[in-house]
Amino acid sequence: MNTGLTGGIASGKSTVSKLLADRGAIIVDADQIAREVVLPGTPLLSEVAQTFGEEILLADGSLNRKKLGSIVFSDEAKRKKLESMLHPAIRKLMRERMEDAEAAQPDKLVVVDIPLLYESDLAHLFEEVIVVYVPVEIQIERLMSRDGLSQEQALQRIETQMPIELKKQKADVVIDNSGSLEQTARQIEEYMQGKGLR
Repeated sequence: MNTGLTGGIASGKSTVSKLLADRGAIIVDADQIAREVVLPGTPLLSEVAQTFGEEILLADGSLNRKKLGSIVFSDEAKRKKLESMLHPAIRKLMRERMEDAEAAQPDKLVVVDIPLLYESDLAHLFEEVIVVYVPVEIQIERLMSRDGLSQEQALQRIETQMPIELKKQKADVVIDNSGSLEQTARQIEEYMQGKGLR
């Protein structure tokens, strides 16, 4: 069975992903794939550098994510341009990994962790979608403390995504991650049991 996993920025998708993996799910991480497609030496990285300037590269030739983020998060047209360059390659590799995992272990839950699942219109690829939910105030707090952003910068990043409340409405399954780790783990246990996977 394949499941899409999404949520808002700083909602705790990584935590939920790890809890699922600990319980036997196979995780396909779209963020990891997004890093792979722009590794030093890849044609896509050269294309991104030509489009956004060589200053987005570090001395070792790898992508300076912080620098690129500061360029695209403050300019919607540039962000859309970057997405149009990266998304096709990410989707192709993601589908391959998902299909390989399902073929290799058909009895396992395959979870594809995609931050922008709804924004990228990918829900149709999955039998169901899990949304990791926290209220916006918690997203802001976590972003400020995790990434050292100001409240304004945190809000700017959150607003580039579909509102978390709307994602929650669209979800087949909601995992509320605004409480303790134990509370989140309990919801994962119940989810896995409901699927007959525990």
